[in-house]
Amino acid sequence: MRADRLLSILLLLQVHQRMTTRALSKRLEVSERTIHRDMEALSAAGIPVAAERGTGGGWFLLEEYRTNLTGLSEAEIQALFVKPSRLLADLGLGKASEAAFIKLLAALPSMHRRDAEYIRQRIHVDMSGWRRSEEAIPFLPVLQEAIWQERQVCITYRRGDGAAVERLVDPLGLVAKGSVWYLVASVEGSSRTYRVSRIQDARLTDQPCVRPPAFDLAAYWEQATADFVANLPSYPATLRVASAMVQWIHSMWRYARIVHQEPPDEEGWIKLDVQFEVEQEACQYVLSFGPQIEVLEPQQLREKVIHLARSVVEFYTRTNISFD
Repeated sequence: MRADRLLSILLLLQVHQRMTTRALSKRLEVSERTIHRDMEALSAAGIPVAAERGTGGGWFLLEEYRTNLTGLSEAEIQALFVKPSRLLADLGLGKASEAAFIKLLAALPSMHRRDAEYIRQRIHVDMSGWRRSEEAIPFLPVLQEAIWQERQVCITYRRGDGAAVERLVDPLGLVAKGSVWYLVASVEGSSRTYRVSRIQDARLTDQPCVRPPAFDLAAYWEQATADFVANLPSYPATLRVASAMVQWIHSMWRYARIVHQEPPDEEGWIKLDVQFEVEQEACQYVLSFGPQIEVLEPQQLREKVIHLARSVVEFYTRTNISFD
């Protein structure tokens, strides 16, 4: 609704002091033309909004104008009380979060308190996976302190190949992907990502952190994630699968993606186009389903599966196990 958007503009300008039309339109998910119309409406209502052109310009409020129109809608109240408690606990904010909940609940009008408690008792966000082991992150508090104080930190990091390297980094932010924490940091002017559980040591220094003036943590992570997915290895295969197994494939094949699925043929078999990461992974998946899956393409994968299947039979034959 427009009234909600106008109030959001006021609050954003109070928090950020100055914002461009483009930034406001992106934040509120409307066109820049809509933002200009909203500013005209605010000005007509007597709100002292002004604009300044050029570098560092944007919309701002005159005379330190402030509004106390911070009433929350029912949906906004519900959103405040749905929180990933595990992540807050990792950051040492579990007790602070609970205290903030009590204070906010007490500050709400009585008609809204039931809404807050209602949602809290009905939605709980658990960020951990069913089978993921808990990762040790003993240096997360040090990294957090470095970010708050804007100081450089010296880390010892275990790379994927097992080698340990030491880096002096400018910490830019922490990101939780599911229940896994990552440190985003700048090293010699280049932004990099480090898995916190692989940091073997972290020492705060007295040197100030150099933070790029235009750095946006959410935008960086979105682009880094897209680049990571785009650069993942890809191994396509075409399979013929017994119809009863398709549901299992959808639910159990964690690192394989079904690209295309055809209707069942006359014998009840389904043709699937699947993306694996590497050939070895494709072999393991296919062999785990025995005669319920047939490799159609590529021919090299088909031959390798046949070879591995024969080697399994030969192995058990040598151990004198019968196949009655």
